[in-house]
Amino acid sequence: MADSSNWAFPEELQPRQAELGYDLAGALDAVVGLRAEVPADAYTAGVLGTERAGNGIVIDATGVVLTIGYLVTEAETIWLTTNAGKVVPGHPIGYDQSTGFALVQALGRLDAPALPRGSAADVAVGDPVTVIGHGGGAHSLRAKILSKREFAGYWEYVLDEAIFTAPAHPQWGGSALVDARGRLIGVGSLLVEERVGRKAVQCNMVVPIDLLAPILDDMMTTGRARGAPRAWLGLYAGETKDHIVVGGLAKRGPAERAGLREGDAILEVAGAPVANLAGLFRRVWSLGPAGTEVPLTLQREGATLRVAIKSADRNAFLKKPKLH
Repeated sequence: MADSSNWAFPEELQPRQAELGYDLAGALDAVVGLRAEVPADAYTAGVLGTERAGNGIVIDATGVVLTIGYLVTEAETIWLTTNAGKVVPGHPIGYDQSTGFALVQALGRLDAPALPRGSAADVAVGDPVTVIGHGGGAHSLRAKILSKREFAGYWEYVLDEAIFTAPAHPQWGGSALVDARGRLIGVGSLLVEERVGRKAVQCNMVVPIDLLAPILDDMMTTGRARGAPRAWLGLYAGETKDHIVVGGLAKRGPAERAGLREGDAILEVAGAPVANLAGLFRRVWSLGPAGTEVPLTLQREGATLRVAIKSADRNAFLKKPKLH
């Protein structure tokens, strides 16, 4: 992994203590660098790579670090680095597929403060925020809330209301979104484009912190949220003007085993028409948990066909963390 520390935002884009009503230095130090190494034979290695780097956020005095799940999925080795240069190994203790949140336990003293949590409900479109990446003020960005809306990801993922901020932070994964009172209100997940009038604006999609509280205790004790896992089809879908189209298939996943192909258009789920990704995934999840049979109506090369997919638990395909 390349060294990413030799850059800085222009000073006019960096947060300034004089303009803030909280201890900026403490907030900056609560964000640590995170590097993960994943075995070459891991299920996600081909898509996400074997070396991953991003950020994590210290959320309590015991060294629990909150990050975004794709950074640590199937990780064999994790290293956490503070702004003071201290490097501590970490161990993944929880990953929630529905929200995208993951937890890592530092296996040594980080000597970094915990960032207090707030609520995404307390900020509105246009409000000023700070996006904090590991590396102090030079790697932190003054931004604004561009929008708050539903988000659907092609990997079978839906948020009822995600946060979108601009300008975009180039090292968004696991970054901290902090409100004007210095409270954590979200975790950076993606670089996307939002339409503002006729203009496309690059921005960060952020997972609201409000989704953490209901699942935090279960993630700490069992590694995942309580309840039966969601049905997973193992397909990557996208929206065209007229259809939802299969753009890829997870290897050995339920959709591949059922005979779906790239280019198939998905017309219906269990007899109900679906018009967008969020509608597709919610309809699948409404049928039952992992293991439920999901009937799809497809269009392939001008012909209509029906396929039944036995859904699965996505986590069953992933390597489990080992404590060395």
